[in-house]
Order: sequence, then structure tokens, then C-alpha cells
Amino acid sequence: MRPRLPRSSWGRFLATLPFVVGAIALLVWRAPDWGLVADAFRLVTWHWVTTAIVLNLLSVVARALAWKTVIDQALPPPQPPFRRVFSAFGVGLFANAVLPGRIGELARVAVLTQHMERKREAGATLIGTVFAHRVFDLFPALLLIAYVLASSRIPHWALTSLAVFVAVGSGLFLFAVASARRGHRTVLEEVGQARQLITMARYGLGVMRAPLAAVVAIFFQTLGWAFQLAAVWAVMMAFGIHEPLHAAALVLLLMNIATLLPLWPGNIGLVQAAVALPLVSYGVAYSRGFAFGIGLQAIEVSVGVGVGLLFLAREGLSYAMLKKMPGADEVEDEMEAELSQAEEPVRARAGVSR
Repeated sequence: MRPRLPRSSWGRFLATLPFVVGAIALLVWRAPDWGLVADAFRLVTWHWVTTAIVLNLLSVVARALAWKTVIDQALPPPQPPFRRVFSAFGVGLFANAVLPGRIGELARVAVLTQHMERKREAGATLIGTVFAHRVFDLFPALLLIAYVLASSRIPHWALTSLAVFVAVGSGLFLFAVASARRGHRTVLEEVGQARQLITMARYGLGVMRAPLAAVVAIFFQTLGWAFQLAAVWAVMMAFGIHEPLHAAALVLLLMNIATLLPLWPGNIGLVQAAVALPLVSYGVAYSRGFAFGIGLQAIEVSVGVGVGLLFLAREGLSYAMLKKMPGADEVEDEMEAELSQAEEPVRARAGVSR
């Protein structure tokens, strides 16, 4: 069973307090000159901002195509068309941007499931596809890390986080491969309800046993990261930071590290400091780098929120409905409870036989 944060508000607060205090101390220590930050925004080149928005949209499309590839290996025909997959993916982006706890991953499953028959089984399978889709981030991340290590200097504070990310990501990938199942069964009545859901979730990892489809999914996921890298470079140009592509790669890598542990929505402030400090070694003034970090995060969030709102309305959902969706812990608790309930008769029979 994986470790969790405490359920109570006070428990969560106390668990994250040391990280929050450290982050606030860093921000106070490295607070920018806000007047210079405002000046940096006055000098923004807006056609580069437009370019960055388009590139971020292309990144969303590519990553949605990667998820569609995973889904096609997990669900029996007829698979959902790309327009529905993209709609669900967009709603998930919106939920992740405005709600805590990575609710967006479950939101996209809920949106896509409402168009399917046997919703409960399909939902369990789609949860498996979301896990597989996220695991495929390991490969573009490793390429980005290799590129940055070969061309830039990574701050010492980031090296430990990188090592942990690579170790955990590799472990999750191996777990996904070992847990994957292929093939589809139309009758599962002989399996208990909880075991049936777990089995269907494992079918969601079926792409792990389909090498060609896995390569296609990794290609689209890597393409999404490439578009995002180009978008970071475009925002740098917008803020007058004329540095080579490897500087943008360093920024993208540090942004991902700064958001690994969500201390507050978007880790706003912490992300900007994490981006601005390394850019000082490129001759970029700290205040300009901080302003660039604000603009970069604002563009990425605006794309996710804009796409999400569009498809939220199309799906007939509301923000209030998203807030009522269960978190990942609640979903896991439900499956564990059902599994325990399904196993009780087996334990009882074993006790009688003894």
C-alpha cells in the first residue's frame, strides 16, 4: 500500500508545513525587484507569446494522441473517437489547473466513461490507461535530462530530485509492464466484482504488451514534450532572453522538478525562483528571469484552462461537478474495500475447511 498524506486538513497542513516554510524562506531570500519585473512585462514581444500559445496547443494535441493510442490497445471495438478523447483530455487539463490533488486524471476518465456502455468496467480500464500514459513521460524526460546534462549545468539542489524521479519513473514503468494484460473478455461473471475491476484496470496497461503501439504512444508523448520545449524557448524570446535551446531545456526540466511536490496551486512563486536562479548564470537578470517564469506559467495555465473550459461546456459539465469528483485516495479506498469484501467468503470457506 502506498504512503498517503493524512486525511484531515490539519494533518495535511502539518505534513506539508516544513516544505511550505522552506519555500517561503527561499522566496523571501530571493524576492525580485518588483519594479524591474513590471518593466520586463512592458517590453514583451507579443507575437512570440502567440507562437508559444500555438506550440502549447500542439503539445496538448500530441499528448492526447498518445493517450488515444494507449486507449485503443485497452478497449475492445468500438474505441472512442479522437474528438471524445481530446475533449476528455481537455477537461482533465482544466481540472488539474484549478483543483488540487491531480483530480484531472480522474476527470478525464469520468468524461470519457459517460459515453460508454458498461461504465464501471470501462472506467477501471481507463484508469489503467491514464497510468500507462503518465508512465510514458519517462522516456521524453530521460531525453531531456540527457540533453541538459550534456549542454548545461544543473543546479545541485535539482540533482537529488532528478535521481529520485528517474528511479521512481523506472520502477513504475517496470511495474506497468509486469502488471499489463492483453486481450478482452466479454464475460467476467466468474470473477468477483472487485477482482473484475482490478483485472479491467490491468487491461488498461495492455499497450505495454504491444511494442509497436507503445512506440507510437512514446513518439506522440515525446512530440508533446518537444512542442512544450519550443514553447518555452518562444516565451524566452518574448521576454528578450536570447539564449540557445539548451537554456530552454534547463528551464523546462527545472519547472517539472519544482512542481513534483504540489505545495499550493501551481507552486506559484517557487517555480519562478527555480527558473530565474539558473538563468542568472546565462547573464539574465534575476528580475527578468522571474518575470519570464510568471509569463511562462501563465501561458501554460491559460492554454489548459481555455481548452478545458471549451470542452467542459461541450460535455455539459460545470466547475461544481468537477469539485465533487472523488480524489485518487477515495477511488483506491473503494477498490480496496470491495476487494476485501469479495475475499471474505473465500477466507470463511478456508476457515471451515481447516
